[in-house]
Amino acid sequence: MFDVDKIRADFPLLSRKLGDHQLVYFDNAATTQKPLPVIRAMATFYQENNANIHRGIHTLSTEATAAYENVRRNIAEIIGLDPTNNKDALQSVVFTSGTTDSINLVAYAWGMKFIEAGDEIILSEEEHHSNIIPWQLITTYKNANLRFIPINSNGELDLTAYKQLFTSKTKFVSLSAMSNVFGLLNPIAELTRVAHEHGVPILLDAAQAMAHYMIDVKTVDCDFLAFSAHKMLGPTGVGVLYGKPELLDKMSPFRGGGEMISQVGLHRSSWADLPYKFEAGTMNIAGVVGYGAAIDYLCSFNSGEVYEYEKMLTNYAYRKLDELKGVTVYGTDKNRIGVIAFNVDNVHCHDLAQFMDSKAIAIRAGHHCAQPLMEVLGVPATARISLYFYNTIEEIDYFIDMVKEARAFFG
Repeated sequence: MFDVDKIRADFPLLSRKLGDHQLVYFDNAATTQKPLPVIRAMATFYQENNANIHRGIHTLSTEATAAYENVRRNIAEIIGLDPTNNKDALQSVVFTSGTTDSINLVAYAWGMKFIEAGDEIILSEEEHHSNIIPWQLITTYKNANLRFIPINSNGELDLTAYKQLFTSKTKFVSLSAMSNVFGLLNPIAELTRVAHEHGVPILLDAAQAMAHYMIDVKTVDCDFLAFSAHKMLGPTGVGVLYGKPELLDKMSPFRGGGEMISQVGLHRSSWADLPYKFEAGTMNIAGVVGYGAAIDYLCSFNSGEVYEYEKMLTNYAYRKLDELKGVTVYGTDKNRIGVIAFNVDNVHCHDLAQFMDSKAIAIRAGHHCAQPLMEVLGVPATARISLYFYNTIEEIDYFIDMVKEARAFFG
């Protein structure tokens, strides 16, 4: 049985009170809370194993390296690779500082090398700024162009329009696997299939999606996958870029420095093998160790049960909000998980968020790093709740009551 009360006991921050109220944390799309195993793993590393990796032959360095590389192996496994029988599996997993860093790595290391003047890159109107700005910079440097998949009235990607965007000049596709505003899961296998029909590589921004389900890169067949630890119970400052080895091998290093080299001369150098070619300098070792503990924690549950519980919470909250008069909920209730954006008539979302904070409910308000999407919706900003498997029906009921109270308070 899925025991949410037992799970909540693993998260110290969830027991915090703000004033007279018990904290209700509904900002999980921004970052998730951390369970005790993650906190302890990082503390233990600093207390017992702290050393730099790959460069020392002493015991502490050997232990730190083994812990770091073991997490790489675990990540390869959760995204559908077999590191035991496939040496390319570990070469495919690059540690970064987060999804933003992963996307920038591809934009510069792939885009600067292969994008030419007049070429086109396909994004969508719902993308997070982290999957827009790097490509704007690259297309500006290269005098190339961006094209955007529109969204339909339900907030879904227009797949017919997507297929029509491809031309002989299309060189890359970069799309979110899940919207951080609508919470809608995109048909990533279909998006990938269409891109490959045109011989075009595709990157999937899985910052939101990987928090709710593990993407199998072999099944989806994406060329690149970017995601972050802190959306999956892990620490901030750690991310992953999966890339097909044949593509990573062709890309030039994004950053230069220690560890990413094979041989250094005064005028010319050669690079380390994958994936180290893209891991310059001292990495966030303790963060990676903490991420490994987060993955172990997530994998200790039945993933199907967790997913269904989160779907139940999302559907319940969506229905309760949608039933309220004077409340606009954005996007369809179909194929949605974890995230709901809404507005209350005549109440600015920032005022609503401040009111909620006075009741110890943490929600998000603003453009959610998706200003182009706000323009499409015709609003400057929205309120947003984002749920995770440690949230409860009782928290949602309390939140709905406070929406009603806020509506009365603001008249």
